[in-house]
Amino acid sequence: MALVLVVEDENDLNNLVRDQLVAEGHTVDQAFDGAAALAAVEKQVPDLVILDWMLPDLDGLTVCRRMRQDHVMPILMLTARGEEVDRVLGLEVGADDYVTKPFSMRELLARVRAMLRRVDLETRRQHHGEAGQPAAVVVGGLTVDPDSHTAVLDGTTLKLTPKEFQLLHLFVSNPGRAFSREFLLERVWETQFEGYDRAVDTHITRLRRKLGLLGDCIVTVWGVGYRFNRPPA
Repeated sequence: MALVLVVEDENDLNNLVRDQLVAEGHTVDQAFDGAAALAAVEKQVPDLVILDWMLPDLDGLTVCRRMRQDHVMPILMLTARGEEVDRVLGLEVGADDYVTKPFSMRELLARVRAMLRRVDLETRRQHHGEAGQPAAVVVGGLTVDPDSHTAVLDGTTLKLTPKEFQLLHLFVSNPGRAFSREFLLERVWETQFEGYDRAVDTHITRLRRKLGLLGDCIVTVWGVGYRFNRPPA
């Protein structure tokens, strides 16, 4: 089963989530503030992080952002903030999903199972390949390898979040094809919630920046979405 890091400053809630996850067969690490969470991830990278938004030192958004600088494991945020702008903000800094407090333990466990299933499914798809695609896609000095979930540009491994990697792999596997934001939301975020459009744009902006000059190959198709053009020889 999975190693899950639970980051929640309310002791009773943290312990309750821990007990439920252990009952599901998972191994659980606990952190009760942001600094401890970052230290735990550096010590051992978990398969999934459950991260509270409101923490006593570093807030959840800051912790999420810092984790995303070096790690790609899925992050599920717990938040009492139910406004759309807050949910989108959490996704923009790198969270993969969120649960709004108060929540039922059944809902939380269902989200955890779904996220871990997606990770497992993506790993198996990458290992076996889809629709006859090669295990790795090479574009100029960029190699995107879904088997190892790595993207190497001119000999340097890029630090990409799971969503950034999914976007990049989709683009380089389908050069010249225009993808609408709606399609990207359904394929990468598995949602149709239109408020996530900003999250798509933000992830594309970050991906372009990480790709350097190659980022110019991801072009905006006005009124549609985005397209990846092969770089000139």
